[in-house]
Amino acid sequence: MGACDAYEKFDAVGLAELVRRGETTPIELLEAAIERVTTRNPRLNAVVHCMYDEARQRIAAGLPQGPLCGVPFLLKDLGLFYKDVPTTYGSRLYADFIPDHHSTLVERYLQAGLVIFGKTNTPEFGITVTTEPALYGPCRNPWDLQRTSGGSSGGAAVSVAAGMVP
Repeated sequence: MGACDAYEKFDAVGLAELVRRGETTPIELLEAAIERVTTRNPRLNAVVHCMYDEARQRIAAGLPQGPLCGVPFLLKDLGLFYKDVPTTYGSRLYADFIPDHHSTLVERYLQAGLVIFGKTNTPEFGITVTTEPALYGPCRNPWDLQRTSGGSSGGAAVSVAAGMVP
């Protein structure tokens, strides 16, 4: 079974098991995820920062054999620091903020073998019930584009609902 065939049929644990059994590779899963973000995100606005090259480099350098090794993953852009990647909190006030370290949770995600390849849309500071920040614009519901997604994990929810990540 190829990664493109398997990608939307399995959850994160199932995809990690396919990698462990050698039925797919982390790079195949990442490319399947990137293809979905590239084609689906323009109308949804769920992913606000792409880290494709960084993710490919991490895979090439070798991933830790954690329980989720090789599974593509998106970070919520709300307090999860990834070194040298903007963390904006969905706010124009933090549009240029680039942390100089990974947050503890991001370190643990990486140790688990997750392949972080982007950050998702969130309401400004996570304080509204819909994901419509002035910085990035509204995140759309994949089932009805006339509606926005809820907050504060609107971009994360849409990326899962639209099959961009498990």
